[in-house]
Amino acid sequence: MAKVKTTFYCQNCGVQSPRWIGNCPSCGQWNTYVEEIVSKSTEPNSWKKSGDKKARIAQPHRLDDISISDEHRIALPDKELHRVLGGGLVPGSLVLMGGEPGIGKSTLLLQLALQFNNKTILYVSGEESEQQIKMRAERLKMKNDGFFILTETSLENVFHQISEINPSVLIVDSIQTIFSNKIESSPGSVSQIRECTSELLRYAKESSTPVFLIGHITKDGLIAGPKILEHMVDTVLQFEGDRHHVYRILRAIKNRFGSTAELGIYEMQGAGLREVSNPSEVLIAQREEALSGVAIAATMEGIRPLLIETQALVSSAVYGTPQRSSTGFDLRRLSMLLAVLEKRCGFRLGAKDVFLNIAGGIKVEDPGIDLAVICAILSSNEDIAIPQKIAFAAEVGLSGEIRPVTRVESRISEAEKMGFEQIVISKYNLKGLDKNRFQHIQVHAVSKVEEVFALLFG
Repeated sequence: MAKVKTTFYCQNCGVQSPRWIGNCPSCGQWNTYVEEIVSKSTEPNSWKKSGDKKARIAQPHRLDDISISDEHRIALPDKELHRVLGGGLVPGSLVLMGGEPGIGKSTLLLQLALQFNNKTILYVSGEESEQQIKMRAERLKMKNDGFFILTETSLENVFHQISEINPSVLIVDSIQTIFSNKIESSPGSVSQIRECTSELLRYAKESSTPVFLIGHITKDGLIAGPKILEHMVDTVLQFEGDRHHVYRILRAIKNRFGSTAELGIYEMQGAGLREVSNPSEVLIAQREEALSGVAIAATMEGIRPLLIETQALVSSAVYGTPQRSSTGFDLRRLSMLLAVLEKRCGFRLGAKDVFLNIAGGIKVEDPGIDLAVICAILSSNEDIAIPQKIAFAAEVGLSGEIRPVTRVESRISEAEKMGFEQIVISKYNLKGLDKNRFQHIQVHAVSKVEEVFALLFG
């Protein structure tokens, strides 16, 4: 009888060791090594039919001999996903989508599959039955004659059905439930995830079929499984949002075929996810009366301009130690902006509680929101409302200067389109800016925080 070979894998980063060790030397995590049986079969998985197997040997080429041609992309019926992926779906790409349980990952990809009317889609589900998927499809009120459902967890059986159907797009929900008979370990383990992903990657590249993988995430918000999983795929998408709110945000964390700065916004409804084509309308609250502590920022997500509402509340610290709280904005940057107001501008905020919130449940990293944050804080501190038809687009430096931001023309155009009558920018953005092209909005150029305070509060 052959001896059973075992090895130990780190469940966090995938590094293997011949014996158990408490601390992983690669990622530094404790107690993450698990023993797994290694018994890999010599017969490879194959999605091809028996008569179609051909050996492919790669050849080296000189750099000058390689011709560059525009890659053909598959246009997606979902405009938000189409833009986040960089302008369509690249044939042969492997896309991994992660998100919290119940956030809408399966609904988004099922909705995408049902919108493809002229392509054959194979939806492999290892978590739900055919009846459950059928019920959700009826709730979406969409139909696709080329949509096939396969409830299977064995990778070998999945490849057998792929060779019969020959789909145009493959969706796997989820990669943690798929297992291969070549690896004698349970589904979801490091070796199983790595092996199944590598086989699906080889299938995608050899057949030029795009593959979507749905992945679970850990309590820390990271995709479950070894870190090598994110290195193997071409694109990593994060589907996030508060389950108590109706809006969902799709971000690209990694994208080999496009930018990682794009953002897609959806609204969760009873009949599925609705694309939000104009997010500025939903990120700005409509009020009949002006309230203090509210400022509108013109920000950028990739090439997409957004108008978002920043809300601030400044009050006396009743517990001795002032509190600093931020939702959707970097807390360390908020502390820096408060220090600038305290040191450079003379506003005494050190003994007051400051709470900041970005409306809509989104997270903003664009430094062009700094001026709106400061104006919201000063408005709440003075208890004077900022006029509703004014927007802000500028970065604030450590010396209290108003710094320029990128793509200021797009920000001004978005504010003008949304009906704003004034916008405050840095005077250093005026170089090369044609103010005559903006007929319905007045552009104010400032260089110091004191000038903004005088403009707003007199």
